[in-house]
Amino acid sequence: MKELLPLYLAPMAGVGDRAFRETCGEFGVDFFCTEMISAKAVLFGDKKTALLAETGKAERPIALQLFGSDPAAVAFAAEKMGKREICDGIDLNFGCPVPKIVGNGEGSALMKNPSLCYEIVRAAVQAASLPVSVKIRVGWDREHLNAAEVAMLCEKAGASRIAVHGRTRADFYRDGTLLPERIAEVKRAVGIPVIANGDVRDGESALRLLEQTGCDGLMIGRAAVGAPWIFSEIRAHLAGKPAPEIDRKEIIRHHLERAFSYKPLSAGREMLTHMAQYLKGFRGAASLRDRASHCERKEDYLALLELLP
Repeated sequence: MKELLPLYLAPMAGVGDRAFRETCGEFGVDFFCTEMISAKAVLFGDKKTALLAETGKAERPIALQLFGSDPAAVAFAAEKMGKREICDGIDLNFGCPVPKIVGNGEGSALMKNPSLCYEIVRAAVQAASLPVSVKIRVGWDREHLNAAEVAMLCEKAGASRIAVHGRTRADFYRDGTLLPERIAEVKRAVGIPVIANGDVRDGESALRLLEQTGCDGLMIGRAAVGAPWIFSEIRAHLAGKPAPEIDRKEIIRHHLERAFSYKPLSAGREMLTHMAQYLKGFRGAASLRDRASHCERKEDYLALLELLP
């Protein structure tokens, strides 16, 4: 039955915009999430926030992810964003390790304050008319592995689902630091669905993480950047089938078309991160990446595609 487990696209700041989400969606994503949105920015009507919250019919169901440490601000944002035409849930970020987020007591810094996690989830659940899910880490550091405690409080507050990144904040994203046994501990501690996240790079690692944690689904993030087809590969592997054939150049082309359609002014810069990953494995990848670093217009990127074998 593992082939029926849902696959989630992880929210990724600066990367997981609508164009990327829709590109991944072509390969079997079951649930999407926006880039993280500041609850305070929503409260104060920040114009840039509207761009982060843009969603489309091709990415359903989708949750809008909020971050913040003030329950009242999160409640306001959850109520307001939950009323958007294309929004199927609110996701709360208690896992972001980035210093500027943590420095404000937000993201994974909240793992140090379980009672505040409870208050934030409770406020969002009471304010929103949609399901509220939460994304956490296994703890702040190796001396404070409290994911199960935080998860139980989130469940008590009304969370509908918990996604657990199997690293601490101190681990950041370092290889070799994943703690799947701590994800499994969360799964045993709560009755709501638990989604495992971390180090899923292919079908084999996906199956391994499922077996190690017993979770209800998988969340894939960084491995999808430059390889949005990973979802179809994982699905095939879990079903005991060969990976489907793909046309990498056409996938890149479709992504480019979407990116410049949705964000014509900033896509040239933002696609650099994606192209650096897409070009891995191609002959002459280093020189191709150097050329990509000078691309600004859609035409520049399309010309680069013609150089690919």
